[in-house]
Amino acid sequence: MRDRAITFLKVFVSIFLVILAFSKVPFSQVATQLASANLLYFLVALALYFLAIVVNGVKWQILLRAQDMRVPFPAVLQFLFIGFFFNNFLPANVGGDVMRGYGLARYTDRTADAAVSVIVDRIIGLMAYMSSAAVAALIFVRISDRPEWRRMEWVAVAMLLVLGMGFAAMLSRRFRSFISSVLSFRWFAPVAPIWEKMSDAFNAYRFQYRALIAAFGVGLIGILCTTLVNWSLSLSMGGLMPLGVIFLVNPLIALVLMLPISIGGLGVTQAIYPFLYSLAGVPADHALAVSLMMQLIVFLGSLPGAFLWARGEYARRRTENPSNGETVGGSATADAPKGRSL
Repeated sequence: MRDRAITFLKVFVSIFLVILAFSKVPFSQVATQLASANLLYFLVALALYFLAIVVNGVKWQILLRAQDMRVPFPAVLQFLFIGFFFNNFLPANVGGDVMRGYGLARYTDRTADAAVSVIVDRIIGLMAYMSSAAVAALIFVRISDRPEWRRMEWVAVAMLLVLGMGFAAMLSRRFRSFISSVLSFRWFAPVAPIWEKMSDAFNAYRFQYRALIAAFGVGLIGILCTTLVNWSLSLSMGGLMPLGVIFLVNPLIALVLMLPISIGGLGVTQAIYPFLYSLAGVPADHALAVSLMMQLIVFLGSLPGAFLWARGEYARRRTENPSNGETVGGSATADAPKGRSL
């Protein structure tokens, strides 16, 4: 009942925000923008989106190797695509990060390490986002006559500091020991063993400075790709979004979309694009049209995850329940650890 209630609430929020967005911008204007879109620019945006997924896969694999988890890159991409699919298509209360961590845990039999790698990957990605937003804000505020963007600058810098200090705390042995002492009370007894495993997994990153810096740099490349996705979509309809503004707004939109209040960001995207871009003088109908095209890009980019997940589930069931005397010896899954059919 709880999961159904949450799903219903997410659907309601998505529908409500879409209706709210179109109540402020005439549908005819948005339709005119969409009708003028250049297909070539859209295909370029789609290709850049897939490239961004590949770049994020490289970032995650760097972090996995820092934990001495040797996972083939095709498998890393597989888990990423499956995560995107669950994030953007299924209304269940299951996040994409949970699904990719689950797939990796089954593949490696290292549950805590898999979970921590996903958390660190997310933190590094957010720090890269906020860094690019802070730099863009510092530049944009000073070359433009829009003091309202200074608030965006403060938000970006504040979030970057919070993330940085939080991550540093998780890498600190003293802080983790303090948490362990708090969890030693009997009320927290069921949680304490889980925390100890997570703490050991975090410790693997404590002196992996090169890996963390490399992951951060790759994360910046991924942000460049997603920024160019939005720019290409804008160019397809006249290019009313300046590239510098996208560098500032894109990370803030990504931060808002982390809130699990809608289905695949539907509604939230359509509400936040016109609001933020209008601060930079971008027409609301253009921003809303770009948000709709971006939503389509995200959904199309998630489709491979459906195929990969279905294929993995089919292979797993065949392995666990062979019928008619069938064996799985000699198959691709026969020599793999449990769950490697994913």
